[in-house]
Amino acid sequence: MTHQFNYQQAFARNIGWVTPAEQATLRTKRIAIAGMGGVGGVHLLTLARLGIGSFHIADFDTFDIANFNRQVGATMSSLGQPKVDVLAEMALDINPDLKLVRFPNGVSQDNLAQFFNGVDLYVDGLDFFAFGARQATFAACARLAIPAVTAAPLGMGTAVMNFLPGRMTFEEYFGWGDKPDMEKALRFLVGLAPAGLHGGYLVDPSAINLQEQRGPSTIMGCELCAGAAATEALKILLQRGDVLAAPRGYQFDAFRNKLVRTWRPGGNRHPLQRLAMMLAKRRRPGENR
Repeated sequence: MTHQFNYQQAFARNIGWVTPAEQATLRTKRIAIAGMGGVGGVHLLTLARLGIGSFHIADFDTFDIANFNRQVGATMSSLGQPKVDVLAEMALDINPDLKLVRFPNGVSQDNLAQFFNGVDLYVDGLDFFAFGARQATFAACARLAIPAVTAAPLGMGTAVMNFLPGRMTFEEYFGWGDKPDMEKALRFLVGLAPAGLHGGYLVDPSAINLQEQRGPSTIMGCELCAGAAATEALKILLQRGDVLAAPRGYQFDAFRNKLVRTWRPGGNRHPLQRLAMMLAKRRRPGENR
């Protein structure tokens, strides 16, 4: 028996939380996602099930067995395959009508214009340590007036921030500039989650090594990121609901059963942030002693 895809039937259960007119609007939207790994892959599939009609997706990496604990595209059958292709096929299996453009070399200064061409929203799915690519994509969003969402998987929760046109930019909040990568890593971690809900239940601190660019992760964190980011995307694209823009954000931690809204005027220039970074430097995170 041959089954035919029908958009209205496929996403009919969204109706009630969105109107039929809003669902039709979501179908016209184009979202760019850089990174198809832990958070980026599940971002794509979640937004595809929301009924978004078009995507630009970028990733240069292939799947490895070390990805199995958290990346939705990582399976025995996908080992060694390009992440961007595996996730594209998974998304097309949900909605064969998707307009999907792949960027198999990742994002760079050479393709940023094409990557963001006609895009309504950017969702950050880059690896934590992809400093150059992240700095370039958020700078492009600020320049092109494209709203951007980042949701970081921290422990068994997520920290969420939105950078909206005309409001505080990623660079203004985090203050990366041309600082070395270790400084960027520290500023990113402290800036994303001022509440620090995840730190109290880290049972093996040696698993974090910023110098070697590695840290622990959970599938729970990645999936919570996707749910939060997709909800922010819905509010931004439909212009309905309260959207917290940087320097405001929030962190939800399922292990701690806590939700905290954060507000750091001036971003990492805020006195509390400067104190947090000073204390973190004293502990010299990521260095084995």
